[in-house]
Amino acid sequence: MAKNIQSLERAAAMLRLLAGGERRLGLSDISSALGLAKGTAHGILRTLQLEGFVEQDATSGRYQLGAELLRLGNSYLDVHELRARALVWTDDLARSSGESVHLGVLHQHGVLIVHHVFRPDDSRQVLEVGAMQPLHSTALGKVLSAYDPVAHSEVMEAERRPFTGRTVTAADDFEAMLDLVRAQGWAADAEETWEGVAAVAAPVHDRRRMPVGAVAVTGAVERVAPGGALRPELIAAVRDCARAVSRDLGAGRF
Repeated sequence: MAKNIQSLERAAAMLRLLAGGERRLGLSDISSALGLAKGTAHGILRTLQLEGFVEQDATSGRYQLGAELLRLGNSYLDVHELRARALVWTDDLARSSGESVHLGVLHQHGVLIVHHVFRPDDSRQVLEVGAMQPLHSTALGKVLSAYDPVAHSEVMEAERRPFTGRTVTAADDFEAMLDLVRAQGWAADAEETWEGVAAVAAPVHDRRRMPVGAVAVTGAVERVAPGGALRPELIAAVRDCARAVSRDLGAGRF
């Protein structure tokens, strides 16, 4: 009979301990609760911290669960299920808006396009499924950064490169923009990533009301944001689409 690996058992016990009771615990609390020497407990916590499973508060030195656990917890939601639930709603959004529609998810420090509905006209277009978009400048990326703790951590730690003169790169300005996204429930990109292109996006949530993706309408800036202001009916349509997909994923009403 195979023996259990003691270090893994201790790491699992730490994660369970941090998941219950107080939100943050100090090293002494953790070592005492688990009957471990402080050096042993610190070594395991350090490893968990390096892997993103545990975070340490810079001020108090206390530990709490890390954002990587959220990523693992969301992994049960197959991207194909998300895409399947969104098919009808994104088709409807493209028809009603007259613009392209993208469905994106967090992937490798960016936004992976998992579904793309062409603009409903006879213009020549390129399928963007599988393409990657930046987190900090696109409407899809801003939504994910605002609602997903993992995306937020990644975008704040990465270099926020200026793609145009309108790209927001300063940390304080970017955080203020994410606060606005959360307050209004949607994000915009008006020539912040590509000149002449604008977009508006809203978050998609699963049955646990966790963010699992975002949906966006994208088109020429003169159509999406004539005169520099996003068309209110586009914002409403994108939000309605995101809510509909969320409901189909079991999130209920938002």
